Amino acid sequence: MPDHHTPLIATIALGLVLAFIFGMAANRLKISPLVGYLLAGVAVGPFTPGFVADQELANQLAEIGVILLMFAVGLHFSLKDLMEVRSIALPGAIGQIAVATAMGMGLGWLFNWGIGGGLVFGLSLSVASTVVLIRALQERRIAETERGRIAIGWLIVEDLAMVLALVLLPAIAPALKGDAGLSIGELLVTLVITLGKVAAFVVVMLVAGRRVIPWVMHHAAHTGSRELFRLAVYAIALGVAFGAAELFGVSFALGAFFAGMVMGESQLSQRAAEEALPLRDAFAVLFFVSVGMLFNPHILLTAPLAVLATLAIIVLGKSVAAFLIVRAFGRPVGTALTISASLAQIGEFSFILAGLGGSLGLLPQEGRDLILAGAILSILVNPFLFALVERRRAAAAPRPAVPEAAELPPQPAPEPAPVPLPPEEAAEEVPAMEDHDVVVGYGRVGSLVAQGLRESGRPVLVFEDGETTAALSRADGLPTVLGNAAAPQVLATANLPAARRLFVTVPEAFEAGQVVEQARALNKDLEITARAHSDAAVEHLQRLGADHIVMSEREVARRMLEHAER
Repeated sequence: MPDHHTPLIATIALGLVLAFIFGMAANRLKISPLVGYLLAGVAVGPFTPGFVADQELANQLAEIGVILLMFAVGLHFSLKDLMEVRSIALPGAIGQIAVATAMGMGLGWLFNWGIGGGLVFGLSLSVASTVVLIRALQERRIAETERGRIAIGWLIVEDLAMVLALVLLPAIAPALKGDAGLSIGELLVTLVITLGKVAAFVVVMLVAGRRVIPWVMHHAAHTGSRELFRLAVYAIALGVAFGAAELFGVSFALGAFFAGMVMGESQLSQRAAEEALPLRDAFAVLFFVSVGMLFNPHILLTAPLAVLATLAIIVLGKSVAAFLIVRAFGRPVGTALTISASLAQIGEFSFILAGLGGSLGLLPQEGRDLILAGAILSILVNPFLFALVERRRAAAAPRPAVPEAAELPPQPAPEPAPVPLPPEEAAEEVPAMEDHDVVVGYGRVGSLVAQGLRESGRPVLVFEDGETTAALSRADGLPTVLGNAAAPQVLATANLPAARRLFVTVPEAFEAGQVVEQARALNKDLEITARAHSDAAVEHLQRLGADHIVMSEREVARRMLEHAER
């Protein structure tokens, strides 16, 4: 028998197999599979009996997981979404980070970890897991509601703050460790050089990257090869991250984040996200496995009070701080409860920060163990906390009084009218309609289209994913579904097999394309009109099944020429 000494294959194979087994068990128990992945890492780690995976190789695989996770964060980073909720998300996230970091530093001070250890520990406890939060919101169908947008905007601010922390920690680590040989002047020079390199990288990405990356994606897409397009996505994510580290001395994480953010501006961003998903998920699993390998479960027995104190900061301290901040901004109790529950856990960035803090000699092994224990326990507790909060919110929601049937005077049968519904129910209860027109989006274009159709006597059903805009549509007397029509379960309420026409007025080409593609699959005879802003978008929508595409620039030019000919 040949000697198969292949530690790389063994680490990947055992890591994925155990992650699958533990992840399935966690899923059966109705808890996040992330807990299973972390426990799989514990099982192959050096602190438990049996096979021990190669830690060095696991760390390198974890780096790829970090790159792809940060690439995904950048890809879904939307400055527009953040600006819509900036008045609460920006100060709220900064305030909550400050409170949680201060609590973590206080606990670190009790353990005599020093300023650096306490700072890394506190920052690690202050940031919630993107994966856990997004999944929790999507499972409850509230990601597209106002409170869901606030939670996501809040998370974006947290992520950006942690990216900045990852950049600055290596530069200030000597000062945090109390290096007596480092003067204030040298520290300032180090900070200036570090920030200068980061600034140079950002400029390169915003100037050159904005031109090169969309150009590469466009040509890869037009080859017609899905394999080449997927390869282009991975090449950009990993290539930019590696180049950022080698040429500018910034972290893989920051390079990947900016690669994703620049690609996110492309009209191919949605497709890029879909293609990056399989490899990202596989290496993200290995990332969580490698993190679990660092965890020493004995801390649950040797320092149970420290574990409980850490968990209290994550679940109670952060939640109370977030609740009070949201209420201070005048938002309802229900919104404050949702935000609090969303943030009552920690995940990816916490592990990245803990790993960096350990490698810099700032955070002791006990600190990393406490962070990992807090993450596992908070992810376990979070679904139950979320369910409790949502039940409390539903019970507290005001219900309109309904008069007894005998007290109602005779009324003529009303026309189908919008019924204000909670966001969770809006996609479920809509008027039954046939031979109707469906309008997706009630912005400047969609509102004009919907009102014009109604004035012509056509039955119209509107889809709008913004609560405020949906309320305007209902106020205008139009039956309205609150939800993103790109989601199959939402679009299914339109009864498209019985509809006559579909008008997709949303400006984002790939979101519009998802609606068009699903609508064509539901009704091959449906007349579909869509909106576009570029030749590439026109081509994309035509390929997916749109019959008519209105490109605003062409229409403006056509009308101007019509006036010129008079």
